[in-house]
This record gives sequence, C-alpha cells and structure tokens, in this order.
Amino acid sequence: MILKGIVTSEGGGLRLDEGAHLLFPELSKTRIRKIIDWGGCVVGGSMVRVASRTLKTGDEIILGVLEPERCVERELRPDEILLDDREYLAVSKEAGLNCQRTPYQLKGTLEYMVGVAFRARGNSEPVRVVHRLDRGTSGVMIFPTSQRPAAHLSALLKEGTVEKRYWALVRGIPETTQWEVDAPIAKVGSARYGVATPGREARSGFRILATGNVATLLEGTPHTGRTHQLRVHLAHCGLPVVGDSTYGHTPAHRMMLHCRSMAFKAAEGRLIRAVAPVDSSFGEICREYGVECPS
Repeated sequence: MILKGIVTSEGGGLRLDEGAHLLFPELSKTRIRKIIDWGGCVVGGSMVRVASRTLKTGDEIILGVLEPERCVERELRPDEILLDDREYLAVSKEAGLNCQRTPYQLKGTLEYMVGVAFRARGNSEPVRVVHRLDRGTSGVMIFPTSQRPAAHLSALLKEGTVEKRYWALVRGIPETTQWEVDAPIAKVGSARYGVATPGREARSGFRILATGNVATLLEGTPHTGRTHQLRVHLAHCGLPVVGDSTYGHTPAHRMMLHCRSMAFKAAEGRLIRAVAPVDSSFGEICREYGVECPS
C-alpha cells in the first residue's frame, strides 16, 4: 500500500516521524519509524531513513506500507552462501524475496542482506545487482565484490556467455523429451510479456527431468536474457509454470521456478560456478504432483 501526502504549515518544522503521523494518523509513530528504517519513506523524491529529519511546508511524503510478514530482519544463513570467492559472492535466494531494493523497501531484500555480508567481511563496496531473479523465483544469484568483476560479469551477461540452468515444474506433459523455442518476446502489458512480433529475439532450451501424471519437472536454459523469458516460452508451449499467476492458472503457494546453477569464467580464466539446491517447499509441491525431484 502506498500513502502520499503534502506537509502543511502545521507539519512544517516537525520531525519526519511526527509530520508523517500527522498526515497518516492511521499509522502509529512506531510503525512509521519502522517504515522509515526499512527504506520505505520518500521525501521530495529521495529515500530518507532518518526519522528525525526536519520537514518543510510543501514537502511530499510517500510511505510504502509493507505486509507485516515481509518485515522480517535476517542475515544470510551459512547454507545460503554457495560460493565465497575473492571476486564473487554467490547466494541462494529464497522464493518471495525481492532481489534488490524497491522504491519503498531496502531492508528485507537480498541486496541489503548481501551488503551486511560484505561489511562482515570487511568489504565496503556497494552491492552491485548485475542480474536479477523475479520475486517468486528462487535460486542462484551472483554478486561481484567490486567494480572490476562487476564490469566483467555484466559484459558476459550481455554477450550471453553465462551458463544459466533453471528447474521448472510445469502443468502438462511435453510431447518430446528435449526441444528448443525460438520465439520473439515483447511487452504486452504493464508487467506482462508475451511471444509477439515485432519483439526481441528470445531462444530457450528445455529437457525433461522427471514426470508425474499431470505435471513435468523441466530443466530450462535461456540462451538470451529477456524478461520472464522461460515463463513466457513455457506458457507459449502450453506448459505454464505451476504457481505462476501471471502466465498460468495452476495455483501454488510459491512459483515453481528455480535457478539451479550459473557458471562463467572470471577475467583470468578460472571457472566460477554455483549450484543451489531446491528448498523443501519446491520438493513438497513436486511430490504433490507425483513428480520425484532429483536430489
């Protein structure tokens, strides 16, 4: 929920938390201070995380009010760190977690958690998010530890030379065990994409890992990097991802798409590779569909 208000003469000169409470009395000052601390407050177009900031008459205040269950502070667990390299930190993102800050959230995102991990290692560099996973997708994310490896990985991603493999549980049984999709993708809505012409080139490869009665576990390899690419291509094939409310109609308490692995060569040629095991909820939903998820 987004709340917006303009500071009146009554609020000019007050602290931010006090002025915000005057504008939004339905929120307690404690709740407002937590929103500010979480990076959910924008004043005059900029994020403000200091509750004692003095307001001016005419300031616009915007508050992003998150669901209480999303306001959980935690650090990366040891089992979520897949690779702790001098140039790259690979972590396993859980489903439902934003990979980077939003206009109204900083804390509670993977970006913030990685920043905490950087500082614990004596690294004062900013967290550079050079690739992304959708909020509902779990699996491997790789964070460069400084600018040079960030530029290198960004270039490889642009060239399409980073190997990425995903696991997806889809509704339906494919007619073949392995196939390729070469179909352009274009934006067809405010947050929706589809196979369309004209569109940007998009190529994906799929193969079956395991089958059940009405669902199949697939491995997907995106050869290009379009937004929602695997989700769109699978829906185009009549095989929507289970739990994907945007491109399918098979409900689940999480989207059944998982970035299983990423691999590429660092600047000096050594192999950087990270593999993320699926979590318990992924395996449970597979079993509900009679699909045995590989270990």
